[in-house]
Amino acid sequence: MTEGHEERQRLARELLSGLGAAESTVSVAESLTGGALAVALSEAPGASGVFEGSVTAYATEIKARVLGVDRDLLAARGAVDPEVARQMAEGVRRLMDTTYAIATTGVAGPEPQDGRPPGTVYVAVAGPKETVVLATPAPGDRTAVQRAAVLAALRALRDHLRP
Repeated sequence: MTEGHEERQRLARELLSGLGAAESTVSVAESLTGGALAVALSEAPGASGVFEGSVTAYATEIKARVLGVDRDLLAARGAVDPEVARQMAEGVRRLMDTTYAIATTGVAGPEPQDGRPPGTVYVAVAGPKETVVLATPAPGDRTAVQRAAVLAALRALRDHLRP
């Protein structure tokens, strides 16, 4: 097991425990991470009481049709954009009626997408009071970028939940 894997497991357990204690729920909208964030959350004990579900919106059309991301925004900027991440998080939060939602979008590579280089990652956390979007560059190959994005997403939710 890698150090990153152990940190993902620890963070997921801590997040689910904290969300459960607060009687809060979480949902996920993923593009770049292809379901890996949902796996990280669902593997942790207590997931069934807190984690409501996820949408893996790998195709741009799914971001618009299922999550409600603005089609004009997608046409103008592409799917790899901080505002797209924001709308994905807010869309899945509405769709699943959760307290919090996390979204990931970016470029794992090996080729650029939407004019963005591999390693470009945007993570959004939507909550009852606000939505926060972070640019979290991730170096490495496809797998490394995806793993780093999952870790960044878990950290972003942790930081969002801190008082």
